[in-house]
Amino acid sequence: MPKLKTTKAVSKRIKITKKGKVIVRKGGQDHFNTRESGKTMRNKRRDIKLANANKKNIKTFIPYN
Repeated sequence: MPKLKTTKAVSKRIKITKKGKVIVRKGGQDHFNTRESGKTMRNKRRDIKLANANKKNIKTFIPYN
């Protein structure tokens, strides 16, 4: 059976931790940020844990993690 290819677009945006959690960076940090409140900007700096419903799909895109 041939090797499975990793979807590079997904692997650059998502990290899978050692315990299997899926970590994603929050979007909307690039520009037009002066209109955001300070609270919103601080929250955008954080990484978020992806829901378990999406975890199975992500594992198919990144097979060797």
